[in-house]
Amino acid sequence: MISVACRQKGQAYLELMRLNKPIGSLLLLWPTLWALWIAAEGIPDLSVLLVFSCGVFLMRSTGCVINDFADRKIDGFVERTKNRPLPSGRVSPKEALFLFFMLTLSAFLLVLTQNTLTIQLSVVGLLLASLYPFSKRVTHLPQFVLGLAFSWSIPMAYAAQSGRLDSIVWLLFVINVIWTIAYDTLYAMVDKEDDLKIGVKSSAILFSPFERTIIGVLQLISCALLVCLGFIENLNAIYFCSLVIVLGLFIKQHWDIRGNDKKAYFKAFLDNNRIGAVVFIAIFLNYL
Repeated sequence: MISVACRQKGQAYLELMRLNKPIGSLLLLWPTLWALWIAAEGIPDLSVLLVFSCGVFLMRSTGCVINDFADRKIDGFVERTKNRPLPSGRVSPKEALFLFFMLTLSAFLLVLTQNTLTIQLSVVGLLLASLYPFSKRVTHLPQFVLGLAFSWSIPMAYAAQSGRLDSIVWLLFVINVIWTIAYDTLYAMVDKEDDLKIGVKSSAILFSPFERTIIGVLQLISCALLVCLGFIENLNAIYFCSLVIVLGLFIKQHWDIRGNDKKAYFKAFLDNNRIGAVVFIAIFLNYL
């Protein structure tokens, strides 16, 4: 039988990889699926779909591990993160680095099943994922770096499906970067007070006291670019109707955070999963 200590260590690893909190993986998955479906003009190759679905979860876990390793000395001073595996001592820094290496190796082995262009792009993806955790020390826009990292699966998935990078890839890329900055600023607003005390930089601090206004502007820009995407790709009425729903969900987020409450900011962040899903369902239905 598995000992209590082994079960506790396993649970700590699962928490370190955020497998108990899949929202980040889903926010990474939806734009990847947008790119796959557009590249294939319908149902993508099954092997590509499986590789990128698994790869999304692996790379998100990889990013979480290296993020917690980088933040291991400051997470203990933040209310939301003080009980994470590294600051609480349930996982050692050496164990975290070993787990990061194994996850990275697993993700790279998956990528090796794809074409040369995708493999080349994966190197940039790994660099971006590794850079993000350290960016909050030097810039007030680590959310922009996260946007780049979270969006790099778009050109990778498109290249894996089509073997090339068309101009539409970069429109999708820009849309996702802008959307990511908006929702991760909501996430950063939960920790803003603690971040100010310990000297961690974020867009929530940079945009203050106009955070909600700037988030709204970024959301409107992403909506406008999604409209452009629809016209360029000749998507049908279902897609354009879905953008009305997206706009409504953005408006709801601003209604929910009107009271300047941390729990409301976090809930608004979580609600972005619905936005990614709505856009994907619309693209999926367009090609049926």
